[in-house]
Amino acid sequence: MVSLKLTEEGKKYLKEGLPEKRLAELLEKGPISMQDAQKLGNLSVALQWGKKNGWVEIKDGKLVLLKKPGKTIEDYLIKISKNENIPENIEKLLIQRKLAKEEREDERKRAEGFIGKEIDKITPELIKTGLWKETKLKPYNVEFVGRKIYPGKRQPYNVFLDFVRRKLVELGFIERRGQAITQEFWNFDALYQPQGHPARDWTDVYRLKYPKKGSLPDPKLVERVKATHENGWKTGSTGWGYKWDPEKAAQLLPVAHDTAVSPKTLASKELKIPGKYFQIVRCYRPDVLDATHLVEFNQVGGFIVGEDLNFRNLLGILEMFGKEFAGAKEVKFLCDYYPFTEPSVQLSAKHPELGWIEFAGAGIFREELTKPLGVDYPVIAWGVGVDRLAMFKLGIKDVRQLFSTDLKWLREQ
Repeated sequence: MVSLKLTEEGKKYLKEGLPEKRLAELLEKGPISMQDAQKLGNLSVALQWGKKNGWVEIKDGKLVLLKKPGKTIEDYLIKISKNENIPENIEKLLIQRKLAKEEREDERKRAEGFIGKEIDKITPELIKTGLWKETKLKPYNVEFVGRKIYPGKRQPYNVFLDFVRRKLVELGFIERRGQAITQEFWNFDALYQPQGHPARDWTDVYRLKYPKKGSLPDPKLVERVKATHENGWKTGSTGWGYKWDPEKAAQLLPVAHDTAVSPKTLASKELKIPGKYFQIVRCYRPDVLDATHLVEFNQVGGFIVGEDLNFRNLLGILEMFGKEFAGAKEVKFLCDYYPFTEPSVQLSAKHPELGWIEFAGAGIFREELTKPLGVDYPVIAWGVGVDRLAMFKLGIKDVRQLFSTDLKWLREQ
């Protein structure tokens, strides 16, 4: 069986009178200003229901009485306090105004069973009926160390990515945002990577089935890149010596490496020289999943552009990544090759369990890349497999664990 009981607010209005009724009674003496009406208390409630009942209005900045209140719901508050029945429509109104609440008899009986007793937890019935006030709460020893509690917190790898981002910003780098889908032009062509290069084969990149192609950028820029590939343009190079195909350059693909963002930044009107830029990019490549490889992964890349930059500056940046960002005690540099940098270098760091792991490639951008983009200054660039970087920092030996739903690992990080 369900009965209606007054809430604390309902009991208050039963004792003091409804705010709208008291406002109307106050206005019987004549119009008053809003400032004077504030002294009444609960003015917003009084005004809301006073206007709804057609008793008051605001005229020329003052409150004016339209008509005196007749029968009010105050009468029904009295009936409820005496456990008398009231019309259903009034019940709904009182519940809506939170002046009354439904109470099940069985709930109240269960709650009454705790009156005067010592309890160690408050039940929903005790809260609904308000009878928790008539119980004795068991003292709680806050100094007792029992079952470990794990508060909510952010995913550890996500925290690490923000740590890297914050560190780079503190070092004066400006973040650039990449897109999940790009054209081969930015992913390869603008990086002076020939269209017949094995890295552009279906075994090394994904491609979109629909739509297959996107729009190429500024035709003048495209023409300079085309000429550089075919004959070297004005770079002093002989180029790759083949006929460049704009249709292939327009093909769409999920970003395969973070460096796809770099040529866009270099060609942008927002580029500042000297300048330091970085990007955190989600990359996609067909690969065999193992402890150090994923098909969907993150990379942190970037570059510094300015006068008098050299290879030694680049090695210093890479060493900082290995030691300060990852916490590796040993790092080493190895010669490497990339179509868009010369000289090129690989950074490896020693993992305590997996041994030496490659996690960064870098070099000085070739003039065949920078000049078509309108840059005539040295650019040192790097791309870091930040997933592997995180392995060092978080002390794990399988990159797949970064995206794990293992609650034990997530809680203990």
